[in-house]
Amino acid sequence: MRVVVTGAPGFVGQAVVPALRARGHEVIALDRAIVGDLAGFNGWAAHLARSDAVVHLAALAHSCRVDEARLRAVNVDAALGLGKAAAAAGVKMLLMSSVKVLGEETPQRPFDDATPPLPQDAYGGAKAAAESALRAVPGLMLTVLRPPLVYGAGVRGNFLALMRAVARGWPLPLASIANLRDLVYAGNLADAVLRCLESPLAAGKTYGVSDGAPLSTPALCRALGAALGRPARLFPFPPALLEMAPPARKLTRSLVIDDSAIRRELGWAPPHPFEEGLRLTAQWYRTQDG
Repeated sequence: MRVVVTGAPGFVGQAVVPALRARGHEVIALDRAIVGDLAGFNGWAAHLARSDAVVHLAALAHSCRVDEARLRAVNVDAALGLGKAAAAAGVKMLLMSSVKVLGEETPQRPFDDATPPLPQDAYGGAKAAAESALRAVPGLMLTVLRPPLVYGAGVRGNFLALMRAVARGWPLPLASIANLRDLVYAGNLADAVLRCLESPLAAGKTYGVSDGAPLSTPALCRALGAALGRPARLFPFPPALLEMAPPARKLTRSLVIDDSAIRRELGWAPPHPFEEGLRLTAQWYRTQDG
């Protein structure tokens, strides 16, 4: 299979591209040096010629501080332009979306394929709009994946900050938190991409995907400590007081995904157990400056 991958040098792309090549697929890796500004790019047809599929990873990340017009131009309009070109070329498309399309927390039941979209920020709203726009493209063979937080070599943001805090032995006021959060290792997400591309049953489907082992924030910290060889130093503190700082709610609240659909329909199962994914992430972290 000849597969075009946008955003190939990015965090997820660095897992997807080697996985595709290891399976024997030819990869056309696109990056900013080739396509320039996604918001103004309209040369998709040339890159899709003689290709079988396109994996669309390129997007402005939710951590980027950009205005909503710019976010829409890159994450919605550019995705739609690519989708129209893919439909015209008869190329299947996989959109890497996000669980943030469904919201920021699951206080009662896990998110599944029947959960209505309820994005809580501009990034989630843009991903929801991209999904909707692409589903309306006539003839497009579309598959959407909605991962939660992705970790692995090269991880940034909140996960890296938590790993750094544990590695440096900082005392953390997280011992009293009783939540559950799903994660997905980048290698597992890449394997799910492969399964979707290789299965004809994936066309037209939207799947949540995770490692399948939600755990509490304290349990994650302790697992990180074990992987890093540095026991996590946690002490009790009222979660309600932590939540007075909105960014802390990602540590105190639950976000669980029911990914049984991709497991049942495509026979997918994550090839890397959580402990292995965390060990490999910690191994990468040790090679960094920290």
